[in-house]
Amino acid sequence: MPILNVQIMEGHSAAQKAALLKAASNAVVESIAAPLPSVRIVLQEVPAEHVIVGGEIGKAMARVDVALISGRDEAKKAALIAALNEAVCGSIGISGQDVRVLLRDVPNTDMGAANGITAKANGR
Repeated sequence: MPILNVQIMEGHSAAQKAALLKAASNAVVESIAAPLPSVRIVLQEVPAEHVIVGGEIGKAMARVDVALISGRDEAKKAALIAALNEAVCGSIGISGQDVRVLLRDVPNTDMGAANGITAKANGR
């Protein structure tokens, strides 16, 4: 039940943003074998004047925060990080040097699933 929050700079086309959402969804499914119906992604655009990277205001960047139900091993997490980096770069045309992916493990008792029950109660 991966939940992603993706932040990118404003100024990308609707087609690029749609491509990013689809590529990120596929990256999650392919790298950690999550079922597509369980993947949730929210895309947020940030004005350039609200970003500073390495002391440079308005420098290109993307940040992907991922909440996962605990239990995936280090290799799967590394594969997810790499796949999301590639999805972002390929979709919006920025360097992999400008992408950051942060993973958080969430106990299955602390993540809600469909109909307001925990992931654990839902068998995950």
